[in-house]
Amino acid sequence: MAAAQNYELSSKLVQYLDLHLTLPIMEYLQERGLYNEDDILRAKLALLDKTNMVDFAMDIYKGLNGVDDVPQEMKERRTQVVARLRQLQADVDPIIKCLQNRHVVEKFRQDKSFNLQFLQEEFQIGAEHVEALYQYARFQFNCGNYSLAAELLQSYRTLCTNSERNMSALWGKLAAEILMHEAVNIQEAREDVSKLKEAIDNQTFAPPLAQLQQRTWLLHWSLYVFWNHENGRNDIIDLFLSPAYLSAIHINAPHLLRYVAVAVVINKKKQRNVLKDLIRAIQQESYEYSDPVTQFLECVFVQYDFDGAQQKLKECEAVLDNDFFLAAYKDEFIENARLFIFETYCRIHQSISIALLAERLGMDQEAAEKWIANLILNAKLNAKIDSKSGTVVMGTQSQSVHEQLIEKAKVLSVRTYVLANTVVGSTKP
Repeated sequence: MAAAQNYELSSKLVQYLDLHLTLPIMEYLQERGLYNEDDILRAKLALLDKTNMVDFAMDIYKGLNGVDDVPQEMKERRTQVVARLRQLQADVDPIIKCLQNRHVVEKFRQDKSFNLQFLQEEFQIGAEHVEALYQYARFQFNCGNYSLAAELLQSYRTLCTNSERNMSALWGKLAAEILMHEAVNIQEAREDVSKLKEAIDNQTFAPPLAQLQQRTWLLHWSLYVFWNHENGRNDIIDLFLSPAYLSAIHINAPHLLRYVAVAVVINKKKQRNVLKDLIRAIQQESYEYSDPVTQFLECVFVQYDFDGAQQKLKECEAVLDNDFFLAAYKDEFIENARLFIFETYCRIHQSISIALLAERLGMDQEAAEKWIANLILNAKLNAKIDSKSGTVVMGTQSQSVHEQLIEKAKVLSVRTYVLANTVVGSTKP
């Protein structure tokens, strides 16, 4: 249990998450029994004290202390929340009625200034009502009403002309969509991740440190989206290994290499194109962060230590079981990791005894031969089986011209990005 806790990442992840996004992780850790249940309940209670989810906090307090009543201050806090909610509802009622009118919304244009002027002239809806809409959406989010909050924030974004506030609303909308746990919202959340990435990357005059921080936040928030979307493993590889975001990982969050590593191992289509980049990043950060997942890849592709890789693979099972995002992918990872070992072993040996492989695989020789034949076919390995000698004979594995071009273009892209940052940094006073 202690070893598993050493590789449990929640304490690192929550530094870059909204308070509400940490609740599902706490729930999972509570189910796993990795920590003392009372400690987790106290942590949840402390977190809920910073939100408007008063009823939820009261239920936890009762369960934690084995009582039927709660302290007076919690009751007073609930009264304050209800009073504030009613006040906000009154403030926002005029603009809500307008936005619920289909005929009004149909007259909106892409020009937000026009929309504001239209509402002012036709319905006497001013800037104070738009601000009330934002505050009401935030309040509903803090109450745990994520569906309503997402809807309100979307409406607010059609009227907000302030780019900074608009981005804040987009972050809130993304969090709400994540917490709704529905497939349709995950698709919308995926689109919002792309919008946030574009907004962050296009902040020409933003301080580099603020931009770095925003990228780090986006990487963490995107885990909820990508690991719950059918194309998520491709998205993780594309985002996390892009130069600007890989730089953010190196500087702020090397622990995220675990998630890139798992995405690469279970993604057969992109492995060959990105494996070198991943291994390079893992080696670069090994002094700062490593776990059985990253160590497994080092054993296979750097040290060619196949016994060590098998040992690390066993450790990976416990690590993935205790990871909120990766537990559902454990079996797929283990299966593909075993194929990694086999394929790499085959590539560095010209001839391999099927009998030896059968012994290691725990199969009879005939079954092993069929399994290897299917593996060669599916993995597109340049190899053939010599049934007479009972061996697998490997051919040479050379990159195509297209693959070589892609590899060189990636290296040039990274070098250009680093050089540009160096030049910009040197010109600043």
